[in-house]
Amino acid sequence: MTRRIDWSDEAGRDFQEAMDYIAVDSETAAELVASRILTAIDALGEFPTGHPGRVKGTYEKLVQKTQYIVAYTMSDRSIFVVRIIHGARDWPAGEWPAE
Repeated sequence: MTRRIDWSDEAGRDFQEAMDYIAVDSETAAELVASRILTAIDALGEFPTGHPGRVKGTYEKLVQKTQYIVAYTMSDRSIFVVRIIHGARDWPAGEWPAE
């Protein structure tokens, strides 16, 4: 069974801000990272392979060959992408990184 994928507004902003930041140096690199993030998220719909997240009730999936982490929740029918965060961010347990 494939789960539906939904994104929070925050995740959409995280994604766009990250791609804009990378594109300043290289649009090609931004496209590659975007593709890897989107592929990882799509794969979660088929087989959620993340581990319990730092924020209660979430899971985290490290996007291969990037420094990005997809934080999500899930049910039997859907995956909800909560945030997309760079691994170098200060991310204390139990809360989201400061903006």
